[in-house]
Amino acid sequence: MSDLYVVTGAGPVGWTVAEQLAGQGKRVRVLTRSGSGPNHPLVEKLQADVSNPDLLGEAFAGAAAVFHCIHGSSYSAAAWQRELPAAEQAVLAAAGEAGAVVVFPESLYSYSNPQEVMTEHSPREATGGKRGVRTALLRAREASATGTVSVVAGDFFGPRVRMAHAGERMVAAVLARRLLQVVGSADQPHSFTYVPDLAAAMIGAAAKPGLWNRVLHAPTNPPLTQRRIAEAFAAAAGTPLPKIRAVPGWVLRTAGLFSPDMRELGDMLYQFQRPFVMDSRASEEELGLRPTPLHEAAKATVEWWRSELTAGTGRAPAGRAAGS
Repeated sequence: MSDLYVVTGAGPVGWTVAEQLAGQGKRVRVLTRSGSGPNHPLVEKLQADVSNPDLLGEAFAGAAAVFHCIHGSSYSAAAWQRELPAAEQAVLAAAGEAGAVVVFPESLYSYSNPQEVMTEHSPREATGGKRGVRTALLRAREASATGTVSVVAGDFFGPRVRMAHAGERMVAAVLARRLLQVVGSADQPHSFTYVPDLAAAMIGAAAKPGLWNRVLHAPTNPPLTQRRIAEAFAAAAGTPLPKIRAVPGWVLRTAGLFSPDMRELGDMLYQFQRPFVMDSRASEEELGLRPTPLHEAAKATVEWWRSELTAGTGRAPAGRAAGS
């Protein structure tokens, strides 16, 4: 395989994929609208809109794999439907011309029966809203002549993960020793995926043609509650666990009458009102990977947040982490 890899997007997933590839001695080309990405001698950063197919041919030339890690401009079904399908089709077409496989980070939204433990073989036929958009994207990848791999993750946490349930709202609150508010329930089991584990799985899948045209699960530790992952962050920080308050569903639904963001969040409330659990053991065996132990992942997450807050850049920008 070529040693050139293309990464579209420099959010927490794209950035981490690029860092890991460069750390393995691979040449990496990162495409973003802003020209951002990791600073590394092996990382080339290009300013490009990947939804424009005219810009992709030259950018993808010679690539062994494309890691497509962009996300919508807002956390809404309308933005996803407006932006993501066209961008994916442009990337698939250009990658096919270049002979490159396309690897996608994917969420659990498309699973038909989220009240059951979700495995690689569970049905993915969810409809409506953001869930339906993810289902349609998976179907389009399956129909594409270009090789693909979709690597499913639970809710994100880790360095560079800001707008996520275990991101700014949780880690920054733990470090500041202030009230921690969580949605739904603090004590329902829930799958959280450490972003470096997702990135490692995506890179590993790209290198194994026998795993292409599949849906895999990123290595993910056994389910945690929101209280338990907050406890892990507090232990890593050496601080007491702050008081936790769960925001009930009726509050989110009422707020959703006035706030589109709250309405979108309320639509996903089912993930935190009852168990929401994925099983990644089959994919771990095929990839030869295991999830990072929770105490190590929590320590790295807290260290990153402390450095950001010390530098005065800990305030999260608008938007949401991709794939969450």
